[in-house]
Amino acid sequence: MLMIDDVLISDAIVQEAFVCNLNACKGACCWEGDYGAPLDATELPVLQQIYSEVSPFLTEAGRTAIAQQGVYVYYDDPEDYGTPLINGGACAYMTRDEQGIAQCGIELAWRAGATDFRKPVSCHLYPIRITPKGEHQLEMMNYDQWDICAAACELGRTQQIPVYRFVREAIIRKYGASFYEALDAAAQHLNTTDP
Repeated sequence: MLMIDDVLISDAIVQEAFVCNLNACKGACCWEGDYGAPLDATELPVLQQIYSEVSPFLTEAGRTAIAQQGVYVYYDDPEDYGTPLINGGACAYMTRDEQGIAQCGIELAWRAGATDFRKPVSCHLYPIRITPKGEHQLEMMNYDQWDICAAACELGRTQQIPVYRFVREAIIRKYGASFYEALDAAAQHLNTTDP
C-alpha cells in the first residue's frame, strides 16, 4: 500500500495495466452491475442544477427513469448515493453511439458546452474506486478488477500503461496535480525496487 496525504492507495493501481478497449466491451460498465455509478455528496446538488441541460442528451427511457426515481438515488447496499438505473439495468444517463458503444449523456452535454460538469468522478476514475473516509479519516483507492474489463487489461499490458496513468486526468480532477505527481513518483520508486 502507498499513502499520499490522507489517501491509502492499493499497490495494484500502480502495478496493474489498464486501457479501456471500448471496441471490445462496448462500455459494459455503464449497464452491468446492481446499482448506478457512485456519487460524491458534492455531486448531488450539481446533478439537480444541470439536469435541464443534460436531459436533451439522454434517451427517452433514461429521462423516464429519472422522472420516476430522481436525478440520483440512495442504495441501501452499499449504503450510498448513485445514479438511477433503467429497469434495474443500464445507468439512466447512458446513451449509445452509432457503433453501439455506451456513452455518458452528462459527458455529451459537457462536450457540447451545455454544462461545465463532465460526469461523476467515480465514472471518470474507473477502474479505480474510492472508499470514503472511515474511522481513521482515510480514503482508500482500490483497483476494481472486473471480468468485463479483460480486454482493457490486455490492451494496458500491450501499451504498458498502469491503471493510475490511464486515469491521470481523473486523479488530478479529484485530488490535484501535486497529488498525482507524488503518486507517480511513488509508483516509479515502487516499481524499480520490487524484485
